[in-house]
Amino acid sequence: MKIALIGHGAMGQLVGARAREEGHEVVLALTSRDAAQSNEELQQQLQVVDVAVDFSVAGAVPNNVRLCARAGVPLVEGTTGWLNELEEARRVVAEHDGALLYGANFSVGVNVFYRIIIQAAELFKGLDYAPFIEEAHHSRKRDAPSGTALKLREMLAPLSENVSVASTRAGHIPGTHRVGFDSAADQITLTHTARSREGFAAGALLAAHWIRGRKGVYEFTQVFDEIIQERMKSL
Repeated sequence: MKIALIGHGAMGQLVGARAREEGHEVVLALTSRDAAQSNEELQQQLQVVDVAVDFSVAGAVPNNVRLCARAGVPLVEGTTGWLNELEEARRVVAEHDGALLYGANFSVGVNVFYRIIIQAAELFKGLDYAPFIEEAHHSRKRDAPSGTALKLREMLAPLSENVSVASTRAGHIPGTHRVGFDSAADQITLTHTARSREGFAAGALLAAHWIRGRKGVYEFTQVFDEIIQERMKSL
C-alpha cells in the first residue's frame, strides 16, 4: 500500500515504521507545519496514496476528513476527542462517496477486552454491583477521559446511567484501562494494560487494509471481527 500519515508524533512515527517493516510505502507524512498549505495543494498530494492514517489532534480531524474525502482517499482515523463532529464527518464522507474508519482504540487486545466487558455486563444485570472505570495514560495525552474509557462506559450503560470514570495523566504510561464491579460483599476487576503503542499501530494497519475499496463510515469495534477474519484468510 501507499500510505499517507497525517500527524507525525509518536503514534504517527510508529505506524510509519511498522508500515515500512510490512513492505508498505509511506509516500506522504503531513505535520502541523503542512497545515499552512492550501487545501487544494494538500488534496493534490493525497491523490497519489491508497489510504491515509490520521493520528493528529482532535481539532484537525474535521478538516482531515474533508481533505481525504475530496481527494478520494479512504481514511483511518485514530485521533480521539473529536466525536462531537461525527455527524458532520458522516455528511462529508457521504457527499464525496468516501470512506472513513474511526476508532477509540485500534489495539487488537483492547477490542477483545471490549467483548469481555460486554459479556461481563450481561452477567451482572440484575445484581447489586456498581460498575466503575479507571484509566491512566502518559502526561502528553490531551483528552480525558480517554476515548477507550468512553467506549467502555457506553458498554456499561445497561447497568448504570452514571458510570464513574477516573482518569490519570502521568509520566510515560502507554495506557491502562480497568473496569470494576463493586458490591458490599466483594469486588471484581478486569484490566487491560498496554505495554507499548505497538498494538495500536498494528491495528491501524489492519484497518487500513480493510478500508481500501470500501465506501461509507465504519467504527472499528463494529467491523473488528470481519477485519480479523480477513487477516486470517491472507496468512
